[in-house]
Amino acid sequence: MIGLHTGDLTEIAVLGAHCDDIAIAVGGTLLTLAKSHPDVRVRALVLSGGGTAREQEERAALSAFCGAMPLEVTVDDIPDGSAPALWGRVKDSVRAFARTCSPEVVLAPQRHDAHQDHRLLAEIVPTEFRDHLVLGYEIPKWESDLPSPTVFHPLDATVAQEKSDLLHRHYPSQVARDWFDEETFLGLARLRGVMCRSRYAEAFVLEKASLAFGTPTTTATPAIEGVTP
Repeated sequence: MIGLHTGDLTEIAVLGAHCDDIAIAVGGTLLTLAKSHPDVRVRALVLSGGGTAREQEERAALSAFCGAMPLEVTVDDIPDGSAPALWGRVKDSVRAFARTCSPEVVLAPQRHDAHQDHRLLAEIVPTEFRDHLVLGYEIPKWESDLPSPTVFHPLDATVAQEKSDLLHRHYPSQVARDWFDEETFLGLARLRGVMCRSRYAEAFVLEKASLAFGTPTTTATPAIEGVTP
């Protein structure tokens, strides 16, 4: 499998509709970046949970996943399940967030997610991050909506296990749910690993990108450069 490179990273943005979405979807990627690129800044936006115990869970969890990486977290208070009815508030929240950061890579829900809050966020993100590499992540849940991913980020086995451990440690409000267990998190990661010849992986849907051929150098244009509509 041929790798495509983002080029040098200084900042990434991660967006989720609910507390725990980001950690479940890209926790392994954050852990990997924290170990290999601790100077990369992480800007996070979560649409719901502000002012509740879940916000405290989220802040502690993202701090653990990001390690030494500089981290700023914004948690809004849009009611869970009501994002489509509050389209204007969601749009304003994402727009305000986008104006405070300059990421090379944006991680957000994928456009065909069956959960209405995830899907709306996925539709709005490319309209506010138009000149970025936007990768749509997947979230396992009751709905049969897992995508056919096109981009894979391999994970070491120790990272995959650490992700599962941190999820259980930092989201006590969710551990009683029938799907919130190690088999779910490692099972999906193992399947995505099979697809990219790795033990484990996290997977993404590529929104849109321009391609530059050749071997990337420190002064060349990144081999894959995000351009959204």
